[in-house]
Amino acid sequence: MRLNAEIMPVTDTELTLCARYGFSAIEVEAAVPDDIIPHVADCDAVFVVSAELPRPVIDSLSKCRIISRLGNGTDKIDVQRATERGIVVSNVPYFCVDEMSDHVMAMVLSLSRRIPWMSRYMHEGAYRRARAEALQLPRLASQALGIVGFGASGKAVARRARSFGMTVIATRRAMAGPHSEAEELGVEMVELTQLLERSDFLSLQLPLTRETYHLFDREMLQSMKRGSFLINTSRGAIVDEDALADLLEEGHLAGAGLDTFESIEIFNAEETPPTHRLAELDNVILTPHVSGLSVQASENVSVTGVENVAAVMSGHLPDPDNIVNKGVVPRWPLVDHDPSMFGPSS
Repeated sequence: MRLNAEIMPVTDTELTLCARYGFSAIEVEAAVPDDIIPHVADCDAVFVVSAELPRPVIDSLSKCRIISRLGNGTDKIDVQRATERGIVVSNVPYFCVDEMSDHVMAMVLSLSRRIPWMSRYMHEGAYRRARAEALQLPRLASQALGIVGFGASGKAVARRARSFGMTVIATRRAMAGPHSEAEELGVEMVELTQLLERSDFLSLQLPLTRETYHLFDREMLQSMKRGSFLINTSRGAIVDEDALADLLEEGHLAGAGLDTFESIEIFNAEETPPTHRLAELDNVILTPHVSGLSVQASENVSVTGVENVAAVMSGHLPDPDNIVNKGVVPRWPLVDHDPSMFGPSS
């Protein structure tokens, strides 16, 4: 069963691979449990992009062996319940690391050089104002980028920022561990409090969990360096968006670059302009959750997402890197992953 077939249409790659491995992907667009359950109750596998799969949906899956997330984040899936029911949950963890990191740097550069504002001034003929503001801009190489979360995407952002001469500092949950990769990249690892105080730009590279939900509330945002910029390409609900709008309006924060949202729904069937205050502020750059998209990323997510299902349907576990609930005891026994099934790793 392939959910979100209208919002994110099934790709030719998906169709070709499903046919190659001998199963069909029935295409469905459904967003709420009552609409989803009739379609998935008897399926052997579920492909999902953005639909929510809460407990009632998981409990309806009488035959399902695997939920294959065509993407990375699984915060919309009740992974715990799937694990209890012996359903493997898989994802594609690294498909858009380059794209997301490029997008973060695009936000940094756009905010640093005030590109949207300068473009507007150009079209308005406000040349003197553009020059006056440009004369007040600090050189990017004099600025510090703070990264909250130092996984694959955090490291990729650090590489890009270092190439622009920026000072890069980072923090992560396991601060007691070794920092050899950070040292190789020229990144200083610091505690979160110090990171907030020192960062001119702050990029969030975190998954959404119970612990990170509204992690950046008013108090945390207020702790950021005055005049700094917040960039979020991870998950919108990590940030209290009302508090962020307040601090942007008050001038404590100079601006923000946001690609993910809690209050703005960009996956509705009916597309409407955003009404949240963040969309009304002229010191905010908004993009509609496109930081992970490219031709290559789409190809990678399709290939790996289908291969995760093909592995399970042939009696094997997916690649260990792609298993979200690694402790799951499958309801149908599965042997270890066999890399030779698919040739070179996707």
